[in-house]
Amino acid sequence: MDLASNYDIARTADFIRSRNFTRVALQFPDELLKDSTKVVSALRDELLRELDDEGKREYGDVGFFVMADTTYGSCCVDEVGASHVDAECIVHYGHTCLSPTSTLPALFVFGKASICVQDCVKSLSGCLLNNEKPILVLFGLEYAHAMHGIKEALEVESASLCGPISKNAIHFADVLCSVMNPTEDCGTSNTQLQSSDCLNVNRDCSHWDQLNSGDVGTSYTIGGLTWNLPGHKMEDCILFWIGPDNSAFANAVLTYNRCDTVRYDPTENCLVKDVSHMARIIKRRYYLVEKAKDANIVGILVGTLAVAGYLHMIRQMKELIMGAGKKAYTLVMGRPNPAKLANFPECDVFVYVSCAQTALLDSKEFLAPVITPFEAFLAFSRGSQWTGEYVMEFRDLVAYPSSQVGDKLEARFSFLQGGYIEDIELQESEKDVEGNERSLTLVEATEKSIQVHDKYTHSLVKGKARTGAEFFAARSYHGLDIQTEDSGPRSFVLGRSGKASGYKDEKSIQENM
Repeated sequence: MDLASNYDIARTADFIRSRNFTRVALQFPDELLKDSTKVVSALRDELLRELDDEGKREYGDVGFFVMADTTYGSCCVDEVGASHVDAECIVHYGHTCLSPTSTLPALFVFGKASICVQDCVKSLSGCLLNNEKPILVLFGLEYAHAMHGIKEALEVESASLCGPISKNAIHFADVLCSVMNPTEDCGTSNTQLQSSDCLNVNRDCSHWDQLNSGDVGTSYTIGGLTWNLPGHKMEDCILFWIGPDNSAFANAVLTYNRCDTVRYDPTENCLVKDVSHMARIIKRRYYLVEKAKDANIVGILVGTLAVAGYLHMIRQMKELIMGAGKKAYTLVMGRPNPAKLANFPECDVFVYVSCAQTALLDSKEFLAPVITPFEAFLAFSRGSQWTGEYVMEFRDLVAYPSSQVGDKLEARFSFLQGGYIEDIELQESEKDVEGNERSLTLVEATEKSIQVHDKYTHSLVKGKARTGAEFFAARSYHGLDIQTEDSGPRSFVLGRSGKASGYKDEKSIQENM
C-alpha cells in the first residue's frame, strides 16, 4: 500500500486547511518513525497544491513538528510534548486508545494493516454456522479500512451456505471517530466524548446522538469502538476479535470477561480459540488486590498528563487511600519501569492512573505490585467484593461507590498474612482531632476483643511503617552523616589517588608486607 493512502495524506491536509492550523505536531510510534520525513514531505506537497484567489500558496508556511519519544504510552495523544512547540493540533499515527484530549484537537490516522479478507470471512462464517449465540465482531483500529469489504464478502459467503444472515445473528462494531475535540469536563465518561468526523462516510456526526437513544438498544464503547445490541446483552454474545493479541484485545476481553471469545490473527491467517491466558490474568489481578489490602504506604503513579479527567481520578484515589487509613504519595516519572520504582522501597503498592490500554503492567519484575484504579477501589473500600466485573477506563469510576466512614474502624482479616490487620488513619486534620481520638479508642477496644477470643498472642498484625519518614528512619543506612557539632568551615583533606583496583596507599601497604 502506497504512503499517501496508508497515512491519509489528503484527509490530513483537508483537516489542516479546514481549521487554518499553522503549527501541527505529528506524533509517530517507534515502529513508524522511519516514515516521518516522507510523511512531512507528502503533506507539504499536498498543501502547496492549494492556491488562493491571487495565485499565492496559502498554506506554504505551515510548520510541522515530529514527536518521537512520547512521555507515556504511544497510544495516547502527547499533549505535553505538543505544548513545548506551541502546536495548535496533533496528528496521531498508528495504534491508539482514542482517549479524550484535554487541551488540543487531534486527528487520528490508524493506518491500514494488511489482511486476507476471504480467509477472515471463512473463519467468521464458520463461527456463525457452529454457534447459536449472536456474534459481535470487534477489531483493531488498523483494520477498520477492511471492515466494509468483510461485511460484503460475508453476505455473499453466507448466502451461498445457509441463506441470508439474520440481523440479530451478527453485529459489527463501528469506529467512534477520527477527529477529537478537547473536553473540559474532568468527569467525562466514555459516553460523553466530544467527537466528530466519523470514519464512515455514509453517516454524519449526528450518528453519535442516535447511538445513545433508547430506540436502537443498549450502546457500548471501548477502545475507540462503538456498537449497539438491540434485544441482547453482552453476556449473550460471542466476541470475534480481528487483530493481534495486544493491549486493545486484552482491554476488550477483560472488560467483557463473561463472554466467549475467539480471535482471528491476520498475520498468521488463523483462528485462535484458546484465550485461557486471559483467565490467568484475571486470577493474578485478584491476587494483587488481596496483596494491596495489606499495604500501608501507597504510591499513585501518574501515567498520563493528557487524558481528560486524570486529575480528578488522582484526587479521588487520594481520598480513597486516606479514607482507608493509609498514606498516599503522588509520583510523576514518565513510563514506569522496575528501576524507577525501586527508588521508592517504602511504597507497598502502586496505583497506576493511565489509559485503559496501558493500565495493566506486568509487575512480576517490580518490587511492589502495580494495580489499576478499579483494583484500588476493590482493595481500599471496606466490604467490597469482586463480582466478576472489571473496569479498565478510569473515567468510568468517577461515580464508583467508595467505603463508608464507619466501616474502616474495625480490624479486618488478611488472607495473605493469616491474621487481623488494623487500618488506622494517622493523618489527623485540625478539624477532626476529636473524631480521630474516638477512632483510636474503638480500634483499641476491637484489638482487645479479638485477643480475648483468639488463642494466639499475636492475633492483630500491625504495620511496620505508616509514612515515608518512618520507613526512612528504620533503615540501617541514612546516607552520608557528618559526626561533628562544629558547623564552621574547615580545611580540605587530601583524599585517595589512583585506580579503584589499587590505590596508591594500598600499593605501599602491599610493598611493606
